[in-house]
Amino acid sequence: MKKVTGIGGIFFKCQDPDKMKQWYAKHLGLITDQYGALFEFRKTDKPDEKAYLQWSPFNKDTTYFQPSEKDFMINYRVENLEALKEQLEAEGVEICDKIESFEYGKFLHIMDAEGNKIELWEPIDHIFTKSSEGKITY
Repeated sequence: MKKVTGIGGIFFKCQDPDKMKQWYAKHLGLITDQYGALFEFRKTDKPDEKAYLQWSPFNKDTTYFQPSEKDFMINYRVENLEALKEQLEAEGVEICDKIESFEYGKFLHIMDAEGNKIELWEPIDHIFTKSSEGKITY
């Protein structure tokens, strides 16, 4: 069974998320929106399919990373999140919540061996695929 298939997102705390998005847009060319920036790539094993990675600055006071006290959280792309959750539970991994489903995929949070909260994402990539007008569809 495949576990992690890639990075799904990089999230970090900062003083002013809007200022950070503007700085990255101006100096590094990121195209940002209310969530940060979305990076498109091709899957190695399925090069005809597009996939996505989310970059998001969060307010320094966010509780989204808890119970971790770290200023960052990494989101990993996975396949078959339900089966992976069962396997992680059997291995004694700390599970932070229940699997949540959204139009763009399923999510689960776990803790690693050093107290870093990790977000596992079983994506539905086609939701993010750009339409012919150049807009992201959700």
